[in-house]
Amino acid sequence: MFKKEVYTKRREELRKRVKSGLILMVGNVDAPFNYPANHYTFRQDSSFMYFFGIKKQKFTGILDIEAGEDYIFADDFDMDGIIWMGKMQSVKEQAERVGVSKSLPVYKLDQVIKTALEQGRKIHFLPPYRAETKITLSALLGIPTAGLSEAVSSELIKAVVSLREIKEEREIEQMEQATDIAYLMHTMAMKMAKPGIKEMEIAGMVEGISLASGGPVSFPVILSQNVHIIHNYDHSAFLEDGRLLVTDAGHENELHYTSDITRTIPAGGKFTTKQKEIYEIVLAANENVREGIKPGILYRDMHLLAAKTITQGLKDLGIMKGDVDQAVAAGAHALFYPHGLGHMIGLDVHDMEGFGEDFVGYDDKITRSDQFGTAFLRLAKELKPGFALTDEPGIYFIHDLIDLWKSENKNSDFINYDKVEQYRDFSGIRIEDDILVTETGSKVLGKPIPKTVKEIEDMMQS
Repeated sequence: MFKKEVYTKRREELRKRVKSGLILMVGNVDAPFNYPANHYTFRQDSSFMYFFGIKKQKFTGILDIEAGEDYIFADDFDMDGIIWMGKMQSVKEQAERVGVSKSLPVYKLDQVIKTALEQGRKIHFLPPYRAETKITLSALLGIPTAGLSEAVSSELIKAVVSLREIKEEREIEQMEQATDIAYLMHTMAMKMAKPGIKEMEIAGMVEGISLASGGPVSFPVILSQNVHIIHNYDHSAFLEDGRLLVTDAGHENELHYTSDITRTIPAGGKFTTKQKEIYEIVLAANENVREGIKPGILYRDMHLLAAKTITQGLKDLGIMKGDVDQAVAAGAHALFYPHGLGHMIGLDVHDMEGFGEDFVGYDDKITRSDQFGTAFLRLAKELKPGFALTDEPGIYFIHDLIDLWKSENKNSDFINYDKVEQYRDFSGIRIEDDILVTETGSKVLGKPIPKTVKEIEDMMQS
């Protein structure tokens, strides 16, 4: 937890951005794993954490815009709770630690909301993503759960995004810490990636490092030889000599700040010539983007820079052909690079995307493309100092997509399908770093994780 002044200032800034009414922030509750007393690990809502800083379940916060007052609603533990969970700070004590002087029992929340609604006051709330929160909001506001998405406050969403998208120095320190743990996770995977070992053994060790370092993984570990399946959570295969292995994993620290790193490595410790050629193209795209990031740049343009780097590299290998700019404009690169370049990162690994990608990655000046590949770009808008984002280009040879495009003779002016067939079993490569936009350029967060061919091979053989 940060000092209480941090949370007080954040709430004051939020009040300045919302014109009137009440801001209602419902914290998360325990979610049963398979029966009521056996829960998934509790995880507080990120916006509640950002503005109220309390990591306990069944807490709700209210900001009264006109009165300039904040409230916490929660119940103290009874004796049964103390017996099972130990003595806890009182709700009043927890509220005061984050600068909230008014703490009330949960039953009074309904009364406060009811009074506000009777007075015709606007109740602002963010899009709920958990069923329990939807039920709570429905009961409080008298809105059917199916109608909540229409009633969320876009004014509040935009206000929260405007605050959370600019990372404070204290937040950057937390993210550096989370990325330093990712260094341990990824170098462990590199050292373990030997033929004959099962993917789940490596995935288990990677997740174990995160847990032993004070927090869970920031998202389910992606670790697979089938790199061309971009979000592959299956870990059932045994590593085969010469196959590529992707590890896409990050750490979430005690304050819920996250990292998200991807490395692709050769099982056995040595890239083949063919693998090295494709790897160097992806690495060039990754590095070109890092060097190009600075305030005032559209991240969409960085995505297109990665696409052009990939297209030029594949053209040099004879896989693509024709004019590079025309090929990218036509979307021909998306056969090999079918996803967006990256996304914001912070308290959520895809920061604030629960509000809707277009609120976070787009704005009034830039709208989403409808072109295959570029349409999946989560972040496109102008970069500002304090943005934290991922830089994750990739090249994939996806059998079904190749077969579809080939059958349609799609983009044949730019794709050499005969040459593509020689790479059908290549699978793919993705490289990802976490980047901070600075006043003059960019900075890679955390301890440098082996990324060049030599660095990876040296680490795997160490």
